[in-house]
Formats: sequence, C-alpha cells, structure tokens
Amino acid sequence: MAEAIVSLAIERISDLLIHEAVYLTGVRGEVERLKAELKRMQCFLKDADYKQEKDERLRNRMAEIRGLAYDAEDVIDSFILEATHEGGFHGSIKRLTSIFAKPSHLLRIGAQVKAIQTKLEDISKSLPAYEISSEVEEVSSISRMQQRIRRTYSHVEELDVVSLEGVTRDVLAQLLREDEDRPHVIVSIAGMGGIGKTTLARKVYNHIDVIRYFDCFAWAFLSQQCIPREVFHDVLIKVLSPSKEERELIDKLKENELIRRLFDLLKEKRYLVVLDDIWRIEDWNNLKFAFPRGKKGSKILFTTRNKDVALLADPCNSPIELPTLTDEESWKLFSMKAFPKTKESNACSREFEMLGKEMVKKCGGLPLAIVALGGLLATKKSQAQWETVQRNIHAHLNKIQQQDHKYGAVNGILILSYNDLPHFLKPCFLYFGHYPEDWKISKKELIRLWIAEGFISPSLESKGILMEDVGEQFLEELINRCLVQIVKRDSTGIGVKTCQIHDLLRDLCMNKAQDENFLEVIQPPLIGDVTLSASMLRRIAIHPTKRYVHLKGEHPTLRSLLLFQEENLIKLQLSKCTNFKFLRVLRIVRMDVKKWYVSSEIGNLHHLRYLRLKCRSGKIILPCSIGKLTSLHTLYVQSDGLSITPNVVFKLERLRHILLIDFESNYSRAKFTCLPPRFSSKNIETLKYIAGEKLIEKNAVLSLTNIQRLGILFKRSVEIEPFLKAVIHFHRLQSLEMRFLLHSTESYSDLEPISQCHHLSKLKLRGKIEEDMCSRHPHVLKFVPVNITKLTLTGSELKQDPMSELEKLPQLRILYILWDSYMGIRLSCSSNGFLQLDTLHIEYLCELQEWNIEEGAMPHLQCLVLRCLHKLRMFPEGLRYLTALQQMKLKEMKRSLVERIQVIEEREGDDLSLVTHIPSIQIYRTVED
Repeated sequence: MAEAIVSLAIERISDLLIHEAVYLTGVRGEVERLKAELKRMQCFLKDADYKQEKDERLRNRMAEIRGLAYDAEDVIDSFILEATHEGGFHGSIKRLTSIFAKPSHLLRIGAQVKAIQTKLEDISKSLPAYEISSEVEEVSSISRMQQRIRRTYSHVEELDVVSLEGVTRDVLAQLLREDEDRPHVIVSIAGMGGIGKTTLARKVYNHIDVIRYFDCFAWAFLSQQCIPREVFHDVLIKVLSPSKEERELIDKLKENELIRRLFDLLKEKRYLVVLDDIWRIEDWNNLKFAFPRGKKGSKILFTTRNKDVALLADPCNSPIELPTLTDEESWKLFSMKAFPKTKESNACSREFEMLGKEMVKKCGGLPLAIVALGGLLATKKSQAQWETVQRNIHAHLNKIQQQDHKYGAVNGILILSYNDLPHFLKPCFLYFGHYPEDWKISKKELIRLWIAEGFISPSLESKGILMEDVGEQFLEELINRCLVQIVKRDSTGIGVKTCQIHDLLRDLCMNKAQDENFLEVIQPPLIGDVTLSASMLRRIAIHPTKRYVHLKGEHPTLRSLLLFQEENLIKLQLSKCTNFKFLRVLRIVRMDVKKWYVSSEIGNLHHLRYLRLKCRSGKIILPCSIGKLTSLHTLYVQSDGLSITPNVVFKLERLRHILLIDFESNYSRAKFTCLPPRFSSKNIETLKYIAGEKLIEKNAVLSLTNIQRLGILFKRSVEIEPFLKAVIHFHRLQSLEMRFLLHSTESYSDLEPISQCHHLSKLKLRGKIEEDMCSRHPHVLKFVPVNITKLTLTGSELKQDPMSELEKLPQLRILYILWDSYMGIRLSCSSNGFLQLDTLHIEYLCELQEWNIEEGAMPHLQCLVLRCLHKLRMFPEGLRYLTALQQMKLKEMKRSLVERIQVIEEREGDDLSLVTHIPSIQIYRTVED
C-alpha cells in the first residue's frame, strides 16, 4: 500500500509539472528531483510490500516513506492553494507573472521540498541492508493499463455453493412445521463469521415452498450495534411496501408507535421475519415485543455467531449449526473458482492438484477463505506462481495460527489476496472499508469517488482512455479476484449496477486502511460531538447513530469527508472552510430547512473534486463562489427547487458529471437550468437535467462530444427537432431521457432521429407522442433503436398497440409502460416476441380491457408488475406459458379480478391454474369494482 501512496504523490507532482509549470520558476529543479527520488522509493516498495508483514524494521521504514509521500502531497496542495489565492490558475498572463513577486513563497516551498528529498535520500542509503534492489526500474504503468483496458472480462453470476442440500432441508423442515404453538417460534442458523449463514438464510428465504407457505416476509440486518427503531422501521416497510406518502408518515412514527403498528399488522398473518447477524440476547429482548404470535406457522429466523443467543431466545428449538466444509467439499468449491468452467478444460494437472489441496487445507473449511484463495490462484497460470503462493501461505498462516487457529487462517488468506493486488488497485479496494456493513454500493458513485480521490491517473486520458472506463476495469478485476460481489446487474444484464463487499473483507479493509494511515471510520456515540483534528487520518467516514451528531474542530490535511446512512442527522459547520482547505470529497444532506443558502465559503475548497448536496425538504441556493471550484469533477445537487447561476457552473472546465435534480421538475412551477450561450466542454459525460430551451443556440450542445447520459426537460414542441438533430452526433450516448412537464399539452411529433443513436441502451420518454393512424405509415414506435435494453414510456397516449413494435426489439430486457402511454383497449404479445424481456411493468392504463399472450412470447420474463388496470376484465390465458416467471406483483387492481387467482376459504379462484407455477405473487391493496 505504501507503493500506492507514493504513486499517488508522483501523479500529483507530474500533474503540477505539466499543468502549472508557470508557477515553478526557481523551484522546478527541486520538484523534479523529489519526483525522481519518489520513483526510486516506488521501485523499492514494489518488493517490500510482501516482506513487511514479518519484518518490523521494514514496516517502520515503509511508514516513514509513506509519511514523506503524504508530506510531499501536502506541500504540493498547499502550493497550489497559495497560487490560487494569489490570482488563480486560469487568469491572464499578466496576473500569472506577478503571483510570486515575494520570493518568500518560493523559498519556503523550495525548502520544504528539499527537506523531504533529503529524508528520502537518507532512507535510500539504508536500503541495501534489506537486500532489496533500489535501482530505478523504467516500468510503464500506462502501457500495462492499456493492456488491461483492452482485455475482456466474462463473469457470470453463479451460485458456487456446495454442501448446503442437507442443512437446507433441516432449516426448511423447521420453517414449514405447523405443530408448534408458542409466542415466538425461532429457527436459528449458527456458525462462525464467513461460514455461509447468510447465504443459507437467503436460500431458504427465497425457496419456492417458503414463498408459498408464508403470507408476508421481511429481512432485517442487525449486526453488533442493533438499534431497535431501525429494525422495526425496516420490517414494517418491507411488509407494507408503502406508497411514497405512507412512507413519509411511517418515517415520522415514534418507536412505540412502530411497535404497535407492526404488531397489529402481523397478528393476523403467517409471517417470516429474518433477523440477520444477531449478536446478543439483549437485542432480542428489546425487539420481541413487536412480533406477535401471528397465525399458526409464523416464524422468526436468526443468523448468529453465538449459539447461546439462539438457545436463550427459543429453548424449544436447537440452533442449526452450519459446519465447515469437508476436504472433498472444500476442493470442489476451490476448483469452481481456481479452474473456472469458462476455460477450455476444468481439469488440472497432478502437480496443481497437490499444491491446491495442500493450500485448501489451510482454509479450515471456511467457504469465504476458499473462494478468496481460488480467486487468487485463478490469476496464476504457472506452477512456479502457485509454489510462490504456497510458500507465502505457509510462512504467514503458521505464524498467525499460534494465536487464533481459525480466524488467523482466514485473515492470512485474505491478506494474501490483498498483497497480490497491483499497487493501483490497493487504494481502490481499501476504499470499500468506508462503506457500512452490507451497504449496496452504486458502481457509478464508487468510480466517481475513485476519480475524485486521485486513484485513477488522468494521464491515461492522453491515450484516449476515459478515467471512468479505467474505473470500470478496476472494479471488474476486483470482482474477478472474488474480493467484491455483484448485487445487481445493469439494464444490459452484463454490467454492474450495484456491488458490495463481504463483512470479513470489509474488516480487513478497515484494519489495513487504519494501519496504512489511509482511512478511518468513526462510529459516534449515541449522543455527542465529533471533533475533527489534525491527528486524524486524511480520509474520514462517519457512520452516525439515530441521534444528531455535531461535527466541529479543524483538520487541515483532511482530503475526504464521507457521511452515510441518516446524513440529515449530521450537523457540519462549513462557515470556516479553511479548516478543511485540502478537502477533495464532500457529501452533505440537510432535511431541516426550507431554504438552504449554501455558504459562499465553499468556494474556498479549491481542491474539491466531488460535491454532493441534498435537501429533500426545501430549496438549495448555490452561491456564485461555486465557480471557484476549478478542480470539481462531479456536482450532484438534489432539492425541492434549485437556484443556480449556469454561467458560473458551466465554466468549470474539469466537470465531468453534472446532476441537477430538481424534485419540482414534474410541475409547472419548476425553473429549469439552461446551458449558457457560450458553453463548451468536451469533458462532460453526465448532464441531468437541463432545459431544452435555447439548447441549440450557437451550437453549444454540439460540444458535448463525450456525453454518455443526458436528461432534457422541454417546455415546447419546437425545441425537439433541433435537439434531435444534435443527438445523432453524440456517438457515446448510452442513456437519454426526454421530458415534458406533467400535464403538458405539448407533444413529440417526429422522433425518427433517435433511431440513428446506435450506442443508446436506455431511453425514457415522458409526454404525448403524435401518431399518424394511416395504415401506410410505419408504427409510431419504429424510431426505437434496436440496441435498446431498457425503455420507459410515460404519458405517450398511443392509440396503436405498442407491443406489436416493441416485441421485435432483440435486446430489450426491461420495459415500463406507464400513465396512459397506451389508450387502446387491447394489448397483444405474439409468439416469439420479446425474446430477451426480463422485467415488464404495465401501470395506470385507464382504458385497457384485454391482454393476450401467445405461447412462446416472453420466454425469459422473470418479473411482472401490474398496477391500476381498473378496466382489465381477465388475466391473460397466456400467463400459464410464462414458465420463467418468478415474481408477479399486483398493485391497486380490482378485487374481483385478484380473487380469481386466490384461494379463499379453501375455494380456488377460477384462474388459479394460470399462476400456480409462479413462486411469488404479491398483492398490494385491491380496489372495489
């Protein structure tokens, strides 16, 4: 990791030498020598990272080098800050020549650089004592990265699970048993961390027999800091699936009100509630009053590391202990990862098998450790590389096992996987440690944060490679190494939408990040202040409790302040931004004001690269000083009303992602943000949401040559044609959203140019689409590109059946037809239509009476949602042909229609046979005929 820190400092110096050379008169030589000395240190650290674990002197030396690299970064950032205050990076030549009129600036910086260089030279002289070469190695990291970018990755979400059949039957037998009659029937899965308790719980939770047996379900994650109100709130939300308005009311309920509401809701149902990772019996004693006896057969499922918790909670049921894997099972699981089926042969030579089995034994049968080891060795192609891993595994694990046989072995495996990472991936991996447990991490946000932190070199862009594309490859490699798990795929079914990291790997990240002075996580007390100070690490993540946390103090070297969960409960004083002058990443959420006047002091954060502000309760007014944030890459603002000066924001040339989300944009009172007339930026990749008005003036929009995600708000139809003429030139455009105001009488007259957007995969249209009903004209939806994977139509008011055209799209996976998008009475899905469709939402079609599905249509449909189809007379007979369907949700449908697929008082509905193959049918609120 020290190598990565030094590498980041080298990148920072290189950026300074290239872009700010005008400031370096008189000290350029010292700065270049410092860079050269750091590069020599980097070569030393390349080998030393592997040896520091067993050599305390070496660890100390590496800590010194790391500290000096941080000092160098501070000197550079301070230098840039002073230069900015003197006149800015982008002023005129006349201003530039007078910035350092006082020689003291250069003298001080030169002295600081020289002092760091001298210390590095002293360390360099001692390197031969460690028998590690310190010769300069001219290694081209850029060429290596280009090879990685060109490399293709193929990973399929597979369930590499072994030896769960027997224990799954045991858990199912307890869950489905009806002959128990006591206040709380608790089924428990017990075992050590990483053994697969949650994996097993998820398997039975989604089992078809369980889904059919219980009336309602909820899953709550507890961990060591169990907060009852959070648990009650989460369970209630999952059981109710409330509307937005109901959710807001639930959010305001006190703890005792939540208990009563949840108790009353569950008492007449046969329910299953999973309490994942419960640590103490006291936690259950605080929670149990919210859970009634319920209908006979109701269950609560625990996963816990402590068998005593399970036995004390329900002495009548012995916990089901999840055993470690046998040698045979361990080898089977290891083989799935180390010799993936995507290779030509799944077999391995006798030499590889002997080495592998010896190493697998060191995993102690723990699935997580086996998967991590398999992922590590999957990247090793030769026997010599396997032998190297084996030698490390013996030395490291034998040392730690004397203290803790099981957990030490696991830690050793995970540390080996971490040490094997190339230096540029180590900070990316450790960065996962700042997320809370089981946090679903947005891929887009993660990569934007990596860029803001400087983990991805901007120098790659000179080779035509976008930093975001590099970030995608970084994440892909971490996934392939089994260090990061995919939670959800994107609309293409190939890319990643959200990911997460296993608890044990997160613990490793946190511990390692703390050791490397890289990142610290603060878990505040229930009540109290958090005082920031210079002694804290450079990156701080704060995981607040359900109490207000007040941040105060100063931290002049702080680079990132990351706030999670109930961020509205955090009070941050930004009145003195000089207290955080080097800040690069800042996220703030406020819910306590109607108007948030962001302090003009924010403009003093000249190093800020990522800024996210959210005010759900009111309007955000951004100051003009935001235009001083010349390093800003991402600006993400969400509020009920937004006041911003476009000329100020859009002059920030480094901006790549601009998301201005005005929650009022659905309504006529919304004020759209317009592009300034002289706008020109080739860096912008994301732009949401911008007014179509004056969009084409002076061809400003044509400069968006790298735009990938674009959201436009239109007031008038005449704005559409010139915009679409520009869109066909956006060759990187992947996602396009076009909106009229809600209840607008304007319409789209000709959308044919969209058909030429060959890279477009997501399209969302809100507003009426004009159509010519003449039979000689093609279908009005003929414009939809063939490569579309996700399509959303809202308020289109079509008279032609949309299915007849959309079912021909070969890659369409997700389809939303919403809010009077179709005004006809009959929908038809033909045989062999919608061959790739995975998810279908049909909602608020006020005239729809009949829906026909032919056999062979939608063969891969897994999720179907029907809502507010009040004139629909019957469920389609063709539902029986949708054999892949896993989930059907019915919301606000006619009661008489819903009853046709239910069993009421042991009487089967007339259409029950149409849906018996669907594992999960969820019904939310029915309406009278």
